[in-house]
Formats: sequence, C-alpha cells, structure tokens
Amino acid sequence: MEEMEFNSSSEVEPWEHHLDQILVKVNELEKSVNEIEQFYHDQSKKQPSTSKGSTLGKDERQINGLKKLQQDGCSREATAAKRMQQLISHFGVILRQITQHKWAGPFLQPVDVKALGLHDYHKVIDKPMDFSTIKKQMEATDGTSYKNVREICADMRLVFKNAMKYNDEKSNIHVMAKTLLRKFEEKWLQLLPKVTEEEKRLEQEEAEALFDMQLAKEAANARMAREISSELYEVDMHLERLRAIVISKCRKISTDEKRKIAAALDKLPVEDVDKALEIVAQYDSSFQSKGDLVDLDLDAQSECTLWKLKFFVKGALEVQGKSSTAVVVDSNHERSNNNGGNNNSNKKRKKEICNAIARTAKKRSVKPSS
Repeated sequence: MEEMEFNSSSEVEPWEHHLDQILVKVNELEKSVNEIEQFYHDQSKKQPSTSKGSTLGKDERQINGLKKLQQDGCSREATAAKRMQQLISHFGVILRQITQHKWAGPFLQPVDVKALGLHDYHKVIDKPMDFSTIKKQMEATDGTSYKNVREICADMRLVFKNAMKYNDEKSNIHVMAKTLLRKFEEKWLQLLPKVTEEEKRLEQEEAEALFDMQLAKEAANARMAREISSELYEVDMHLERLRAIVISKCRKISTDEKRKIAAALDKLPVEDVDKALEIVAQYDSSFQSKGDLVDLDLDAQSECTLWKLKFFVKGALEVQGKSSTAVVVDSNHERSNNNGGNNNSNKKRKKEICNAIARTAKKRSVKPSS
C-alpha cells in the first residue's frame, strides 16, 4: 500500500496550536458549568420548595456575601453566649442556696482520701466532684469555664450521686446527699423552663444561620455560573472566528491527500480509527460514528475536519512507526543474546502476528468516496 506522506504547513501549525489552547479552555469552563449544575441539582433534592428567584432575592436583601454572614455569625454567637451567662448566673443563686444548707459541709471541698483513709475511693468513684470545684469552673476565665448551664447541673448531681454510691444507704453522708439532691432538683425545675426556652432559641438561630449560609452559597454559585457562561460564550465566538480564519488561510485538501488520509486510516489500529471518527462526528452532527460498518465520505467533510484528520493520522502513523521499530530491535536483540531460544522467539513472533490479525478483524471498515 502506498505510504502516507504529509508535509507540515507553516501556515497551519501555529493556528492548530492556538485552537488546541482554546479547546482546553472550553473544556475547563464546561467542567465548571457542570459542577455548578450538579450543585443546584443536589440542592433541589434537599430543598424542593426553594425557588431560584426567591433565593437570589433574599440573598440580595439580607446578605452581601459570605464574609458578612461570618461576621453576623460571630455576633450571634457572642449574644447567645451572653444570654447563657445570665442563665449560669441564675444557677449560681441555686448553688449558693445549696451550699448554705446545714448539711452541705461534706460536699464543699474535694474528698480528702488520705486523711479519711478511703483507699478504695478512686476505684469506686470515676469522677470526683464537689461544690468548690464547680464554683471555680463557673468563674474561670481561661476557657475552661462551663459553656452550658446543663453542664453545671450534671456536675451538681454528680456530687450527690458519688456520695450516695460510695456510702451505705443508712449512713449519714448518704442520707444528707439524698436530701440535698431532692432540694436541688426542686430548685432546678424552677430554672428549667428558661433553659429550655434558650435552647430552642439557639436551635432556631443556628437553623436560620445555616439556611442563610446555604442561600449565600447558592447566590455565589449563580453569579459564578453567569460569569462562566458569559466567558464560555465569548470563547465559543472566538473559536468560531478562529476556525473561519484558519480555513481561509489554509489551502484546500487535495483529492490525492484525501486518498492518503483514507489509506492511512486503513493502516491504523481500531482505537485510532475510533478517534478519527470522533473528530468527524465533532464537526458533523449528522455523522453516525457507531456501528460495524461506517461510510465516511471525505468529499462531504469540511476543510476544518479534513485538516484535523490529516494532522491526526500523521501523528498516529508516527507513533505506530516508532512502536514497530522498537519491536524489531527487541526481537533482534533477543536472537543475538539467546542462541538457544529460537523456539521461544518464533512463538513470540507468532503471537504478535495473531494479535495483529485479531486487531484487523475487529477494525471498522472505512469506505472513502474519493
């Protein structure tokens, strides 16, 4: 079969490189658009009742970007922390009333294990607790203070439960702890409605903040989508203009060159033929590149398609030629260094030939009209 020969065109190659760069840019932009579309698709499943119009409208009215939302979040957290401190102050009143009870003495300070000879205390009690430790942590300013009033409540209960757990039910300490626990629970029930109200308020504020943050992200993605869409449109227009310039600058592919393109396609492996057909389909929406038999009419293709095919088959043949040379060199090297391995070499060559025949059998038929 006649060898495929192509002469590089000094007029075409710079344009080809420019085209490739623009195509890469287009692919990047399309990927970004797909990611944004996927974002909105996922959000529509999570919040089906939220429309884009209302989302963007609320975003424009209430927030000016993620930075403002973060600032609002810090301010909201500071206000919530101040309200919680007020509840902790109310709890301080309860703590003071309990510590002033006549039976509070054994619980004011940590248990002196050594002085009392309570050698098994730490084996029975996992977390010792007392009123002074609670008061100290309530007043701490180094970041170790209680963040929630329920944490203090839990430690207060722990003081009494530790005493009841370690001491026998009939002992004075057990009875005193049980009595003080009952009095504490009565006072805690008076404060509990305010605590519950604050917790509901915090939960609502966090839900609203999360929703506003979601709206801000949607608005930011919407703006990004508009910008990318506009940039993608400009690139597409530039690409079309560039294609027109390239075609006007290039000479037309001759009949002989079309014949060489067809001959080269017949030489290529099936995977390269598939790539060539994809090039044709890219510029000709009516072209069907699928099926066992594909009728490719080169005369019906645009100049842009023909030039693309020309450069593609040229590169594919060069790669194929290098691969063939490497196989021959490796085969000669094996024969020269392994005189007793002729049978293995013959088997290897036979296997290569069988593989080539198998690839040829799978190759699609390309029928040029020229």
